[in-house]
Amino acid sequence: MVFQEAPIKGIWIITPRILRDERGYFMESFLKELFNKHIGPIDFVQENESMSRFGVTRGLHYQKDPYAQSKYVRVVEGEIFDVAVDIREGSPTLGQSFCLNLSAENKKQLFIPKGFAHGFCVLSSKAVVQYKTDVPYTPSSEGIFHIDSPALAIPWPLPAGKMILSEKDKQADPFRL
Repeated sequence: MVFQEAPIKGIWIITPRILRDERGYFMESFLKELFNKHIGPIDFVQENESMSRFGVTRGLHYQKDPYAQSKYVRVVEGEIFDVAVDIREGSPTLGQSFCLNLSAENKKQLFIPKGFAHGFCVLSSKAVVQYKTDVPYTPSSEGIFHIDSPALAIPWPLPAGKMILSEKDKQADPFRL
């Protein structure tokens, strides 16, 4: 596995080594020892999976302290445009976003630490996204920023008219510095 820190401190791109032959392929999607060596110790306690169709855009979601979550995201089918936004108070990169296409084909994975809002937009006809978290989901701690927050200027790959949002995401407040 190759661990590469993104331009925003704390975000990591993890690219697994793929072993292919005539039968298919094999890869290790998580190795605790390597993860701890590069990123630090973490204890994932929940794994989630979502399936969405083209244009579905989820986010920008986060959990407030003391239930803030780190996430380890990967795509097992299709392709998404994945976004992490730094919302850490006092961070030199507060309000900056990191974007990366994750797909079943490129097999890249993204580690997003606590203190980030997260969202994605489905670029394929369907996408299956799996992610691990180090803190269980706590509905009373959930926060959302609107995906089109002017202060963020996220370069979404689809025009707003082609994005499909939940009612909750449509009504979210914008991010403000």
